[in-house]
Amino acid sequence: MSAGLRQQVGLFVTCLVDLYRPTVGFAAIALIERSGPYTVVVPEAQTCCGQPGYNSGDRESALAIARQVVAAFEGFDYVVAPSGSCGGMIKTHYPELLAGDPAYAARARKLADKTYELTQFLRDVAHWDGVTAAFATSVTYHDSCSALRELQVRRQPRELLAKVRGLSFKELPNGEPCCGFGGTFCVKFPDISNRMVEDKVANIEATGADVVLAADMGCLLNIAGKLKRAGSKVEARHVAEVLAGMADDAAIGEGQ
Repeated sequence: MSAGLRQQVGLFVTCLVDLYRPTVGFAAIALIERSGPYTVVVPEAQTCCGQPGYNSGDRESALAIARQVVAAFEGFDYVVAPSGSCGGMIKTHYPELLAGDPAYAARARKLADKTYELTQFLRDVAHWDGVTAAFATSVTYHDSCSALRELQVRRQPRELLAKVRGLSFKELPNGEPCCGFGGTFCVKFPDISNRMVEDKVANIEATGADVVLAADMGCLLNIAGKLKRAGSKVEARHVAEVLAGMADDAAIGEGQ
């Protein structure tokens, strides 16, 4: 599906970006197209990645959605998601979910092989270090569970943020534990979820950073909500917005 020397990238926008933070999608498109000879396409047929159903044991719905996503995205050279959670679902869980389907098993594996989280794509595929954005603010970074454990994404966002002019990076202490969102986990186990995000927010505050960044809207919405309820002045933003120079809008959670 390549056109000349340009390669086509299918952007998996994600439900939460579409519903709560479309700016992240626009930032992702800008970053991908700046990083190399890539043309970004957003398939209209895309919906959810199927993770809520998958995590809740609704295998039938998860299978139907996985087949739809495979059909919508398999023709692209690469698939990129501004979310480790959705990227992890497609790359890690689709092959096992569709392993028994003779019509989709091989197609799911091929899709998984060319699917990446956004910062992972920018650094490991495009080998891009051409960040020109400025963000004269102190920031810390939350690594989402799926990006960290399923996709091994940790150094990539930090390497890119190191190129942002004026940015002061403060590493998050005890940063690897979950924020407590976990998709349907926060609904099924609200007391445990609340304690987890309390601990996460305390660690964020301890850095003295003005902004917490992450690459998953679920984590960011959960953390931003807790920061707001706690009366914190720390803002939450998606890493793509900072890297693309689109971080001047209201922080995540404001007005919600």
